[in-house]
Amino acid sequence: MTRQPDRYASFSALQEHEDEGVDYRIRMEDRSSPVAIIAPHGGFIEPSTSEITAEIAAERFSFYCFEGLAADRSHHDLHITSAHFDEPMGLGLVSGSQVVVAIHGRLDRDDPETSWVGGLDTALRDLIVQSLRENGFAVIARTRGEALAGTGTGNICNRGRRNAGVQLEIPRYVRDVLITDTEKMRLYAGSIRRAIQQYDRILAAN
Repeated sequence: MTRQPDRYASFSALQEHEDEGVDYRIRMEDRSSPVAIIAPHGGFIEPSTSEITAEIAAERFSFYCFEGLAADRSHHDLHITSAHFDEPMGLGLVSGSQVVVAIHGRLDRDDPETSWVGGLDTALRDLIVQSLRENGFAVIARTRGEALAGTGTGNICNRGRRNAGVQLEIPRYVRDVLITDTEKMRLYAGSIRRAIQQYDRILAAN
């Protein structure tokens, strides 16, 4: 199955035709943390990514979600691709953050159980991969040139203070499991959070 092209190439174009509070909403908690966990395609755009983002952030990390509010709309209606994502509140939070982790949903295709972890911050990427694997989750690292690798310099995950972040692409099957199994959600999100905390300590020491 091939997804249709995005309807809007920028937030300003979307804002001209969609109503905040009816078609979309923005949720953000700036916790004065060096870490931002974001879901640029939250709500019903890529279902369950908002909930996973909030669980990872917990009460510790800053949090941002751009959410589609209508369950019956197509994915491409409110999806602004990560390379073009320019909603001002989200950009502001990301640009002031040392560490950025973006949570996305991908189609299951022929690999419904494996989370793909990419981005230009390869050190954090690898820590997250290791932590998820240690807790029993299927996960692989994505590298430049592979699909959904998150390695473009304009990608929202790579627009923080260090110009390098991490992008997680979670298949629909895994998202459905996490949203219905509280313990697995806690384990999945906790695995990512611990990897970030380990990385944050490394950055602070250098």
